[in-house]
Amino acid sequence: MSFVITQGCVDVMDKACTEVCPVDCIYTGGRMLYIHPDECIDCGACESACPQSAVVHEDDAAPGPIDFRAVATEFFAPVGSPGGSTEVDLSAADHPVVAALPATH
Repeated sequence: MSFVITQGCVDVMDKACTEVCPVDCIYTGGRMLYIHPDECIDCGACESACPQSAVVHEDDAAPGPIDFRAVATEFFAPVGSPGGSTEVDLSAADHPVVAALPATH
C-alpha cells in the first residue's frame, strides 16, 4: 500500500511533500507530483506536509471520475522503479488523464 497524490496538486506542485519524504519516491511531472507506488514505504510524512491536502493514503482516496492510484501506476510503467526521483527526470511528462485536465490557473 502507498500514498497517492490527487487532483489538488495539479498545476500547484507545492513540493513540501518532497522535502519530507525519507525515500525520495515523489517525482515531479509536468503538471503534478506523483508518488511511485512501489517505492513508497507508507510512512505518511508526505500527507501531513501537503498544504493542499492532495496526498492521501490509497485506501482513503475518494471515489471519483479519476482513479489516482491507477494514474500513478500507469505513469511509472514506462520507467519502472528508478530508485528515487533524483535518478530520473520526468518533469516533461504527465499521465494522459492529468494532461487532459483543464488548467487550474
